[in-house]
Amino acid sequence: MPKPRINTMEELSVAIGVSRPTLSRFFQDPTSVKANTVERIEQGLTQVEYVPNFFATRLNRKSTGMIGVIIPYLNDLFFTKLLQSVEEAAMHAGLTVITQCSHSDPAIEARAAETFMSMNVDGALVAPLGDHSDQAVQLRLKSRLPFVLMDSRPTTMPNVDFVGTNHQQSTGLITEYLCRVGDPPAFLAMPRVNFNALEREAAYIAQMEKLGFEPEVLGTESISDSAHFEEHGEAILDTEFAHGRLTDRSILCVNDRVAIGAIRAAARHGLMPGRGAKGGLRIAGHDDYPLCPYLNPALTTVAQNTDAIGKKAVSRLLQMIRGEVSDDTPEITLFDGELKLRESA
Repeated sequence: MPKPRINTMEELSVAIGVSRPTLSRFFQDPTSVKANTVERIEQGLTQVEYVPNFFATRLNRKSTGMIGVIIPYLNDLFFTKLLQSVEEAAMHAGLTVITQCSHSDPAIEARAAETFMSMNVDGALVAPLGDHSDQAVQLRLKSRLPFVLMDSRPTTMPNVDFVGTNHQQSTGLITEYLCRVGDPPAFLAMPRVNFNALEREAAYIAQMEKLGFEPEVLGTESISDSAHFEEHGEAILDTEFAHGRLTDRSILCVNDRVAIGAIRAAARHGLMPGRGAKGGLRIAGHDDYPLCPYLNPALTTVAQNTDAIGKKAVSRLLQMIRGEVSDDTPEITLFDGELKLRESA
């Protein structure tokens, strides 16, 4: 026989003979209710079909137990890895994560921030779009609740805590490696709207000059409004290879998604990047995208420590939520990258 379905806490109160305020306290914190009453409620719940309203049980609490997370792309496995790390750290701390995606649109990013403020989340972690994020909304978010930036640190938000990668170190590391094993690499960039891409481009130039080589940057202009990441890398190198350029050079791509497009362009022209003798075509990336080991050839890259970034971001946010941060000086935490040598370079 099916259990009777209970839709509201008032109905549940009548069904199991416990007052509504007591039920509310039970769902918020069972330890705040007498042990014999807890036993009675738990026994009653086995006799009915009832799921407590998640938001209603948090209306009168000082803490909702929720944090908001904004990421820029849903179809990017780098952010999937980062979000996984955030969720694992948050669950360990007893927090619920509410995720919104900005879909690379500043207006949607701003609306997501407003949504979190309206939900009274305990704090927010944001992987921002860059300097074209809505600064006014981000400042309002910071004034309303604890707020930490991840992955990208726009120049428009210098006073917000940040956790990310040391791009100077990571890009310098792989640039030095490519200079050591072959001809000095050209840098396949992106149109200058991506903050991390700009940091890596600057780091590449600095390392090349430090090593005594002339930097060579290509791909800074958009091919089309719809050509991003893989499409961009493929289109730029398809043109270069078609004109007989860069076919025996090392090419450092601004990120792994651009490098995936670069490898496709090489295949179209009958070229196979590889870690052969000194010289020859080599293609490398940045990030350690989850598919990198399974490309043909497997992609040499430098890994961002997404586990450490996610855990640190949650840890810092918790400190702020608990009022353990007294200094207004933003805390900047950067993690070094790790070289991942595979077949492509």
